[in-house]
Amino acid sequence: MTKLITKNVSLWASRALALCGVMSVFAASTVAAERKHPNIVLIYADDVGIGDLSVYGAELISTPRLDELAEQGVRFTDAHSTASTCTPSRFSLLTGEYAFRTGAFVGNADMPMLIEPGRTTLPSVLQKAGYTTAIVGKWHLGLSDGEQPIDWNGKIAPGPLEVGFDESFIIPATNDRVPTVYVEGHYVYGLSDEDEPLRISYDGPIGDLPTGRSHPELLRYPADRQHSGTIVGDMSRLGHQVGGQSAWWDDEMMAKDLTDRALRFINENQNEPFFLYLSMHENHAPRLPHPDFVGQSITGLRGDAVVELDWVVGQVMDKLDELGLAENTLVIFTSDNGPVFYDGYEDGAIENHHGHRPQGPWRGGKYLPFEGSFRMPTIARWPGQIESGLVSDALLSQVDLVASLAQLVNVELPDGAAPDSQPLLDAWLGKTTEGRDHIIQAPGGRFPAVAIRSGEWKYIEAGERNVWAFNRHNRADTALGSVSLSTGAYLFNLHDDPGEENNLIEAHPDVAQRLTELLEQIRNQ
Repeated sequence: MTKLITKNVSLWASRALALCGVMSVFAASTVAAERKHPNIVLIYADDVGIGDLSVYGAELISTPRLDELAEQGVRFTDAHSTASTCTPSRFSLLTGEYAFRTGAFVGNADMPMLIEPGRTTLPSVLQKAGYTTAIVGKWHLGLSDGEQPIDWNGKIAPGPLEVGFDESFIIPATNDRVPTVYVEGHYVYGLSDEDEPLRISYDGPIGDLPTGRSHPELLRYPADRQHSGTIVGDMSRLGHQVGGQSAWWDDEMMAKDLTDRALRFINENQNEPFFLYLSMHENHAPRLPHPDFVGQSITGLRGDAVVELDWVVGQVMDKLDELGLAENTLVIFTSDNGPVFYDGYEDGAIENHHGHRPQGPWRGGKYLPFEGSFRMPTIARWPGQIESGLVSDALLSQVDLVASLAQLVNVELPDGAAPDSQPLLDAWLGKTTEGRDHIIQAPGGRFPAVAIRSGEWKYIEAGERNVWAFNRHNRADTALGSVSLSTGAYLFNLHDDPGEENNLIEAHPDVAQRLTELLEQIRNQ
């Protein structure tokens, strides 16, 4: 790990430090002290559960920099994503609207963009307050206009720049899907004129490059049929691509690539308020952390990827310290949905879990309607504004960040904007434990049955269940294993039953009726 940190210090950073030294830090500190609004850094993890961080009790994975972040701020024990899959969670985070209202679902890179250009979003709100805004990392909200196929060799729009971001350096969808390229602004990053044109297909093979099906012997580890498309590096993907090889990413360098971009943005915008949405891929499958992190946990590659994520957080913290910006920067860390061991690749996550509970004391993981699917590791730090070492049990949802950060920067939301977002700034800053009265939890995709939390009670409405997801979590005896739900309704008391094992729907029909009515009221708003 030390080797990676040392060799990753770029030449421009070294020269800048040598030239500016202490004076640059002093100047940045002076500017920060004069600002009205803080910088905001939102670090969004992928498939990281509340039990994956040592500050939340993990014993087989060490996350010292995230632990440090928590020691310097507030750690939340009841903060939630809105969905148990990534795309709907990201939609809600950026728009302040529950994704079940729009049917936002997990799709491919070429799906129509789910956030319509021009609508009010978290970055557009901060733009109004004078912030320079950037997204670095995973997007997965579509890049098509829904009318014309994407030309990956030309201008790609709409995208993040059309919904409030000034700068954009993104993974188009997921690291297990084609195209395996970064998109900078409106164009694929690193394309060469000498390459044949970049083309992708999710319908069937194109070109004659090896795939996971045709050449399984080339794979680092096996993939299921869905993920056995074009081999990039030594890992096959969902879908097929040819051309543009100069732009194909190196999976093992992805964390560094994204971190370098994030640090460059911070460095270039240190004198004015900035918002950085750093959307990391750890620990989404395929898990291919840099070799320096392999073996750094006791839970195999999945845990090693969390250690790599912790390093990324440390790099951001160190950059803020170096530039004298830490005192005037609100850092929020959280994740998009619950954890999963097996997600299409035989990477040893199940065999090497050694009893690790990535969902903590709760039940369930990615794709499922249980608490461990939504209750996210969530930390906020703002020295001088957030008291150090706080632990808050405020009930919070990521959908509230739009209204809460609008409250922070004194921007009034337009009528109808962020319809599900509540202004709960004091709760996010640890000044009160009074959070939401209730939250919505939705699995996303084609399974519309949702859950509602209110106090200690959780109600899961009747409806079709994702049997495929239950089967995926039950491939082996792990902490994420779970008995599949029937299509009937469920009522749990989380105070007495955090494992959501005892259905009280018949014992407390009054509570079930109250939550049913509240859910319908929210649906009809």
